[in-house]
Amino acid sequence: MSFAQRLSEIRGRIGEAAVRSKRNPAAITLLAVSKTFPPFSIQEAYDCGLRLFAENRIQESLEKIPSLPLDIQWHLIGQIQTNKINKMLGKFALVHSIDSMELAGALSRRLQGNPQDVLIEVNTSGEKTKSGFDPAMCREAVHQITLLPGLNLRGLMTVGPLTEDSNSPRKSFKTLKRLFDQSAQLIGPGFDILSMGMSGDFETAIEEGSTLVRIGSALFGNRR
Repeated sequence: MSFAQRLSEIRGRIGEAAVRSKRNPAAITLLAVSKTFPPFSIQEAYDCGLRLFAENRIQESLEKIPSLPLDIQWHLIGQIQTNKINKMLGKFALVHSIDSMELAGALSRRLQGNPQDVLIEVNTSGEKTKSGFDPAMCREAVHQITLLPGLNLRGLMTVGPLTEDSNSPRKSFKTLKRLFDQSAQLIGPGFDILSMGMSGDFETAIEEGSTLVRIGSALFGNRR
């Protein structure tokens, strides 16, 4: 199957999931997760009309960005080490992985007032191997991060649990949607991104309210 065929299939599944949940398919953003894939794979996706791409590692993304079209909007979805912050400044339209107040504060200081759109990562599954704020701390984290100069808080992100239990991801997504709605009442219209759902669970995420799905292997194939 060609990339164009896979993309068409994914868009069709997004549309069907949206219809099932009585939502407008146009309200759901497809983010192509290009981590580990070479520039020519990203160029192929670009030629098929995609403009939003996500990378996991700062160094890997900085090696790719110069060789690709300038109108690509890059997102950073991986964990960030504070000693790598200077390298990422000005490179990413949206940072999905603000997982601690320590990181939020460090990024704010390095930004020196320059705006950076960010999402708070929430560990909705409670898995110890995952980073992110505890759901019980989300409300306070939202409040504190909105006070930090330079950080433009746009929404929340979570990674669904790795499990064969189909109900488990849904529980995580329901939790994040509830937290998102509570936070949106406090912040207002600019708080509008609910990033949840990947290749294996994006349809469930859409049914539970996701506005942005992060699709990698279902688009690009198995990772090397």
